[in-house]
Amino acid sequence: MLDVRRLHLLRELDRRGTIAAVAEALTFTASAVSQQLGVLEREAGVPLLERSGRRVVLTPAGRTLVTHADAVLERLELAVSELAGAREGIGGPLRIGTFPSGGPAIVPATLAELARRHPALEPMVQEIDSARVSDGLRAGELDVALVHDYDFVPASPDTTVDQVPLLEESMYLATDSAAATGPAARGDTLVELLGPWATSPWITARDGTTGHAMAVRACQAAGFQPRIRHQVNDFRTVLALAAIGQGVGFVPKMATAHAPDGVVLTRLPLFRRSKVAFRTGGGTHPAIAAFVAAARTAVGVTGSAA
Repeated sequence: MLDVRRLHLLRELDRRGTIAAVAEALTFTASAVSQQLGVLEREAGVPLLERSGRRVVLTPAGRTLVTHADAVLERLELAVSELAGAREGIGGPLRIGTFPSGGPAIVPATLAELARRHPALEPMVQEIDSARVSDGLRAGELDVALVHDYDFVPASPDTTVDQVPLLEESMYLATDSAAATGPAARGDTLVELLGPWATSPWITARDGTTGHAMAVRACQAAGFQPRIRHQVNDFRTVLALAAIGQGVGFVPKMATAHAPDGVVLTRLPLFRRSKVAFRTGGGTHPAIAAFVAAARTAVGVTGSAA
């Protein structure tokens, strides 16, 4: 009989690439992970792993087993959801991940709505980049998360995570008023709107984030490589730096509500889409369904922003 916990380790090895990464994510030692994967091979009766230099890669049989592991773990998630639905009331801890700008804009209103509807729930929030959410959900660090993707940086396909749409909003270019008196951007294409800022210093999110990738790819689509001066993830800081002429940068509609004096905002033909993510099979869990409903209420009936 194959052990479900060991199947989970095999799936994480497939996603993360190294035994060390699996051990770190799941708070095991590397030797413990190796030992458990060895037991799984004996249970399976066929080789599941092979050495490739310093790395361990899955054999064809190992990859086949991961496909079945996805299905098994999804069914377990469904079972957990159904059992939770059989209990009276919704309560207990709910571990919530959020991207930084979702904190002030979405999370407080969502938690207020949750508290009104389900006072026995105990929400626990942590900031996390959208690129790390899938790992956090699979590792059990999170139950549900606010995530986003951008034009030019679509979400990577992941059969272990389900998402429901929450909000679509326009992106804006933030510049300072003095810079805005220079060569004017005319038209409505990226080339026309971003072209005048090709030689300007840029403010982007930190390297390795979806926001950074979006900024670089949008500028490349406009025909230039941005000259990045500052890397910050907080959109309020982006706006503050733009206001004093330290560079130009992208901000979503959500971040423009309290733009400082001196900032000029130009709407772009780019969009950011916010979603709620959870483990595949977990969408019917009462606490997760309650979070989704509260988040939709928090962002408004239309679920869109221009």
